[in-house]
Parts: sequence; C-alpha cells; structure tokens
Amino acid sequence: MQLRRKIIRSKPFLYKLYCRWYLEIAAALPTGVKGPLLELGTGAGFLKDFIPGLITSDYLDIRSVDLTLDGCFLPIKDNCLKALVMVDVFHHLPDADLFLRESARCVKAGGFVIMIEPWITAWSRPIYRYAHHEPLEQSTPDWRLPPGGPLSGANSALPWIVFQRDRKRLAKKFSNWQVHEIRLHTPFSYLLSGGVSYRSFIPGTLFEASRWIEKCFEFLMPRMAMFATIVLKNRGP
Repeated sequence: MQLRRKIIRSKPFLYKLYCRWYLEIAAALPTGVKGPLLELGTGAGFLKDFIPGLITSDYLDIRSVDLTLDGCFLPIKDNCLKALVMVDVFHHLPDADLFLRESARCVKAGGFVIMIEPWITAWSRPIYRYAHHEPLEQSTPDWRLPPGGPLSGANSALPWIVFQRDRKRLAKKFSNWQVHEIRLHTPFSYLLSGGVSYRSFIPGTLFEASRWIEKCFEFLMPRMAMFATIVLKNRGP
C-alpha cells in the first residue's frame, strides 16, 4: 500500500484526479446531520487530507489507517455515522446485500453513503472487459462475488448492477436507502492518467484542460462515462 500511495503522489495527473474526486466527496457530505465520518477501503488513499476527522479503515491491517474491519460486518454502533464514504471499494465487496444492510444500520437517518465507482456504458464496457485486470460480469443475477481475496475478488459491473439494472430490487429490499444522486463522469481522465499500473499519457499541467473537455461531453455521459459518484440517503425506518 505504501508503494501504491507513492505511485499516486508521483504521477501529477493521477494525483490531481484523486484530489478532484476527494473534493467531490467532501462537497457531497450531508448537512444538518452530526456524527463521525467513516471511510471504507482507505488503502493508499488520502481522503483524510480533504475531510479532517475522517476515520479511515481497511480490510487489511495497514499501519496508516485507523481501523481494520470488514465492510460487510461493521463494528459500529447503530445510528452512529453521519456518512460512510469510499472510492473503488463497492465493486470489491463480497456481498452487497450484507453491506447495504450493515450500512443502513450504522448510518443515521438523513446520513449518506457516498462512493465513486466504475460505471458501465457503451464506451466503458469494452475497456473494462478487455483492457482492465478486474472481471466484468454484467449478466450475473447475484449481488455476491465469487470467492477471492480482498483485492482479487471484484466485479466492475457491480455498482451498475445494483444501482441501475436492479434499482427496483434495491428499493424493495432496502426501502430506507434512497438513491439520492448518480452523477456520471470521467470518460477520459483516468485512462489518460494511466492509473496506478501504467505510465501517464499526459502531463499533470493538462489536467484542467482534460476536465474542460470532459465537461463539454457531459450530455453524452450516459454513453461515455467510466465512473459514477453514487449518493445513497438513509430515509430511516
């Protein structure tokens, strides 16, 4: 994780992309609700730099995070959290049902779950299927992942499945969770950054220009987005 953190900070374009995502999460936090804020799957991230007092956590025992925990079995009191936030974590959860049940128990009425996750569109589908190391299974009827390690187990389509394809199922099973917002974005920037595994294709000085170009394509996000910011609001019992 320390190596991953070092890579992110050493790639100016990728670092600025993460900063942009973190600013978006910070801006989306609920107002009028008090309580602690918990991040799942902190790993090599640095969201705490943007949200002072954030409680960081990870499934792995990492010295730099505050808690070691399983996102499907949260050691958190009922109705305690103002918000639960995460980046690129939901599609690694082995059982989305368990997570949604546990987070509904822990997050206060009026509180949020805020996540940034891969999203499936006509543009992103072949990229995630053929140029990405994680599996893409759009047709699976289940919200659970096949057995795998905490990092190797994944389905890049899971957020799209739960919050788009199976929206009616979500509303029926978890009536207290309201899909407050789904904002589609980042059709090009992550690719240009090279992510963590590949070299950057563009210098950090061109990040704002890249964002401006993406804004010009906002009307095409339903077909071109690679990521989504998903905000769930706990309506309470």
